[in-house]
Amino acid sequence: MEILIQQLFNGLTIGSVYSLVALGLTLVYGILHIPNFAHGALYMMGGYITLTMMTKYGLHYWIAIFVSILVVGVLGVLMERFVFHPLREAPPIHDKIAAIGILLFLEAFAQFVWGAEFQSMPTPYGQVVEILGLTFTMQRLLIVISAIVVMILLTLFLKKTFTGSTIIAMSQNREGANLVGINTNKVAMLTFMISGGLAAIAASLSAPINLVFPAMGHLVILKAFVIIILGGMGSVPGAILGGYILGFSESLGATYISNDYKDIIAFVLLVLILSVKPTGLFSKGGH
Repeated sequence: MEILIQQLFNGLTIGSVYSLVALGLTLVYGILHIPNFAHGALYMMGGYITLTMMTKYGLHYWIAIFVSILVVGVLGVLMERFVFHPLREAPPIHDKIAAIGILLFLEAFAQFVWGAEFQSMPTPYGQVVEILGLTFTMQRLLIVISAIVVMILLTLFLKKTFTGSTIIAMSQNREGANLVGINTNKVAMLTFMISGGLAAIAASLSAPINLVFPAMGHLVILKAFVIIILGGMGSVPGAILGGYILGFSESLGATYISNDYKDIIAFVLLVLILSVKPTGLFSKGGH
């Protein structure tokens, strides 16, 4: 029983990170219909910037995360302005090739600046807490709580503010949004900024548990794609729920089936769900 609860909590931790990454991905997809393969590189940059701010400039963990959110957010905006915006009239394949180009560029950049070796991120939350006879590290509790807070704030922002509703309007119908006077350029830039920020938060929260290295975004981003396909492309609740479904199935699968196969679980789950519901769990009707 204890093992089960411990694994459920681990699932909650992994799921929180996946959901944050998938959220950024699904927002960009919902608005621009670009599968942003470079999102994994933004995640990786987020990890490195937080690490550098802490180790080189001695900033506190939270301030380092804040700097990382800003920097990666701006990176996202630059990506949208200089790469995706000029390609908006081009055939769809161009977006995808450009995104892979950015991914390779940022990884080479990271390797050039920080080197290829694995680095570990210090955290002020290394202590172990015991709740009802179960042990949790503070960092893992922090991941779960921070992720849930971020998701609640994001949902409120999308639902309750005018800017948020323009993002939703644009993801439902870009031409219509343009006709009613929504500045689609601004919304696209903002969406990329939020998406980059979410990737930076996810990486900064999970890096103390995992390591920081140039290819750290690969598996995470593959899984994030699985999640947004599971949840229905462009669906915010789908991304959150999909992240947790995957987190739980991985940590339970690792315990009760085998740790060697835990990374395959995502893709098995994808095949199972899509064979029952081809459009994903929360897909929008019209597409």
